[in-house]
Amino acid sequence: MPMDITFGVAPLIIALLILVAASLKILREYERGVVFLLGRFWRVKGPGLIIVVPGIQQMVRVDLRVVAMDVPSQDVISRDNVSVKVNAVLYFRVVDPQKAIIQVEQFMVATSQLAQTTLRAVLGKHELDEMLSERERLNLDVQKILDAQTESWGIKVTNVEIKHVDLNESMVRAIARQAEAERERRAKVIHAEGEKQAAQALMEAAEMLSREPAAMQLRYLQTLTQVAGDRSSTIVFPVPVQMMERFFSQSTSDGPSAP
Repeated sequence: MPMDITFGVAPLIIALLILVAASLKILREYERGVVFLLGRFWRVKGPGLIIVVPGIQQMVRVDLRVVAMDVPSQDVISRDNVSVKVNAVLYFRVVDPQKAIIQVEQFMVATSQLAQTTLRAVLGKHELDEMLSERERLNLDVQKILDAQTESWGIKVTNVEIKHVDLNESMVRAIARQAEAERERRAKVIHAEGEKQAAQALMEAAEMLSREPAAMQLRYLQTLTQVAGDRSSTIVFPVPVQMMERFFSQSTSDGPSAP
């Protein structure tokens, strides 16, 4: 009889040990367990050691760490009718495990699909130049829209970064020609501005010299000295009328007086 009791109790003990082992769950610091009791939500547990009764309770693990999700390349038509391919990276994390499990099926897939459609919708409202030069503003616009839509799923979108804006070869050549034309335009504007400043300076210098005849004469003498230093055999130098008038008037005054 004692042997029969031993053989009868042993299976029960083994079954009990198996039940206890199956009931014990260990959740890491970054994990939470969404526990359901007979199909109904019960509570969120963790981290650490928790007990889940097999057959009566079910637990779904949820990772609370930030997820870096790659958004596949999307075909986008800009507002100025330019076709480009754009890809991005999305950073988000679960802040409410209950909503992430109950409110949406497979929140990772749902977030990825929502990011793709939102990226196309937002970038399609802007021109190509804005996509290339104002990425920070576009990143913020996409992040705000995604964060507002995923809030009901218990998900917080922390950042969105547009990685690449790929253009076809013909568009790349067109942009290169546009950049070259812009550089030429700036060079011409700078050259014209320099000519304008130089003309203004010459006009001011001419006005100053016209007010001082002696300064005009000194300027002509200086120019004559510079020209005389050249190797040219013949020098034709214009003499100002003012100098000739003063020369003749001085010669007349120095001449012999009448008897």
